[in-house]
Amino acid sequence: MTPQDVLLVVDVQNGFVPGGNLPVKEGDQIVPLINRLARAFEHVVLTQDWHTPGHISFASSHPGKKPFETVSLPYGTQVLWPDHCVQGTADANLHPALDIPHAELIIRKGYRKHIDSYSAFNEADGTTPTGLSGYLKDRGLRKVYLVGLATDFCVAWSALDARKAGFEAAVIEDATRGIDAGGSLAKSWRDMTGAGVQRLQSSAIKVPAA
Repeated sequence: MTPQDVLLVVDVQNGFVPGGNLPVKEGDQIVPLINRLARAFEHVVLTQDWHTPGHISFASSHPGKKPFETVSLPYGTQVLWPDHCVQGTADANLHPALDIPHAELIIRKGYRKHIDSYSAFNEADGTTPTGLSGYLKDRGLRKVYLVGLATDFCVAWSALDARKAGFEAAVIEDATRGIDAGGSLAKSWRDMTGAGVQRLQSSAIKVPAA
């Protein structure tokens, strides 16, 4: 790893692991690996899904709709989710076993009530920035390594937006887990590969001894 590399730890929160409101299968199993990988990086940024109550992406905000159905919103097709990662709830907290004390920044996303946010870089309209791109560029960081949840949504959208913003990007596959709704996992990998995102295993990262 170089001083221009950054590890982006995406949405490793109670809401996305077994027992949470929107659990990703085996989501908790990646936490020890992420903690270990983080030792290889001087720079680490965390993201945190941080929804308002009654968020537009919640199925409960659309009478007659169920989770995982879709609706058409001004910015495009929106998958509807169970209420999850609501601001100030235990569901929104970072996973208690996540242990990265040297993380430099937490980017909260999805706090605008009328627009969802998967990517760490932009809201779901593709144009409203979170500020992460400017932060990384101001600090001279050039390559983003991504881990976290879920591979085919927040990780993939973040990786694609990293490339659009001019960064190199690599997803450490075994330090992610996917939802895979209707073939979304395979599609996300096709999209990422087509955009020049590297697909790595954690064994490719040299981690210093504890």
